[in-house]
Amino acid sequence: MIAPRHRPSLALIWFALALASCWGLSSAATRDPAQHFFDTTFGDLAEELATARNEGKKGILLMFEMDECPFCHRMKTRVLNQSEVQDYFKRHFLIFPIDIEGDVEILDFAGTPVAEKEFALKSHRVRATPVFAFFDLEGRLVARYTGVTRDVAEFMWLGQYVVEERYRETSFQQYKRERRAAERQ
Repeated sequence: MIAPRHRPSLALIWFALALASCWGLSSAATRDPAQHFFDTTFGDLAEELATARNEGKKGILLMFEMDECPFCHRMKTRVLNQSEVQDYFKRHFLIFPIDIEGDVEILDFAGTPVAEKEFALKSHRVRATPVFAFFDLEGRLVARYTGVTRDVAEFMWLGQYVVEERYRETSFQQYKRERRAAERQ
């Protein structure tokens, strides 16, 4: 049993640990991805391409997702909520979520009306989520990544892979191997 005179110091230690824990969590640069990662859209992807061109972006990033997807949730709570990720991707892309089960009608890159779920399944063969699909300023798919990335760094590499247009010469798998080898040196 702890002597009564030591109880206040233990309480103070617990309080300090709790405060340090809260400080550590709040000092992490996280922000809500709904507000800071994704852009607002009226569902006209052809118009969004024109906006991306006017703003000097590299293209459009679509995240194909669905509500009950644990992997989508994981990306949003561990990667897409990071301010460094948000800042980098927003600098280079307009970013929109597409609900693969959604009935909301959008206009595809050609201006054709289509439900989100048809756009996902029929136009882009999305069967698992999340899928990150990068489109150039002409509306051509240039890179696609299915699933969760291992961590923030790997997702950043995915963005850099597209921004640097490395998809023209190599696969993302090869690009990652090159990046890991460079980090070891």
